[in-house]
Amino acid sequence: MGKETDSGELIQGTLEMLVLKALLRGPMHGYGVAEWIQQTSQQVLRVEEGALYPALHRLELRGLLQSKWGASENNRRAKFYQLTVEGNKRLQAESQRWARLSAAVAFVMQAS
Repeated sequence: MGKETDSGELIQGTLEMLVLKALLRGPMHGYGVAEWIQQTSQQVLRVEEGALYPALHRLELRGLLQSKWGASENNRRAKFYQLTVEGNKRLQAESQRWARLSAAVAFVMQAS
């Protein structure tokens, strides 16, 4: 997830960075992460469950997230994820890499 397509789907690589960014705000359950990404992108990016939950699981296995069970806003059992120290470091590194990459793409697209 590295960029969005016309349909608002994410390409591999970017989703994990966006998940980390969402969780920088504090612990959230999966639906909350997907909703935050969609709202923050002004409804352009939509994260499908089939992509989100495997990404959360991968991030947790790599030690970038930790999780615990709790009650959601509607009092349902939900798994809440939060950044680890390593997850925060990875987010900072990925944010810098993304800024360099997106600036380079912008330069190329503006060239005549």
